[in-house]
Amino acid sequence: MKLVVLDRDGTINHDSERFIKSPAEWKPIKGSLEAIARLTHAGWRVVVATNQSGIARGLFDVATLNAIHDAMHRAAAQAGGRIDAIFFCPHAADADCECRKPKPGMLHEIAARLNVELGDVPVIGDSLRDMQAAAAAGARPILVLTGKGRKTRDAGGLPEGTQVFADLAAVAEHLAP
Repeated sequence: MKLVVLDRDGTINHDSERFIKSPAEWKPIKGSLEAIARLTHAGWRVVVATNQSGIARGLFDVATLNAIHDAMHRAAAQAGGRIDAIFFCPHAADADCECRKPKPGMLHEIAARLNVELGDVPVIGDSLRDMQAAAAAGARPILVLTGKGRKTRDAGGLPEGTQVFADLAAVAEHLAP
């Protein structure tokens, strides 16, 4: 099975310092839905792994998060793509849970549920914590320059072997030529 794991905010959709708190606030980054479609059509299973501390902060509840994800599923499907699963961490940064990136727990859970090894799985995101989680899980870290990606790249400290692409569309073109 070809598996690719995507961060959500800043990778698939525009991020917000105030969090994405409703389906109306979820806005795809240009080309990201088509990139998911390209990956889908090339035989990749697309899974999303996202930290959602807005739940712990009381900014939105799980039902609202599900509504946001339903909008994302529909938008990907309208573009001809498919998101096979979404995994999320609802905890605050200070909770010290195993599922919050940069820890690799969420990626290990994906591997266990889908019965795959993470060794050659691309994990695509815009933040250092996405790259650190990928490296800690033994996956392939890929940084996109959308969202916080440019600041992340410019700050340095990326795990060894991190690949850098302009956006999700460029990654899809690389993975599914």
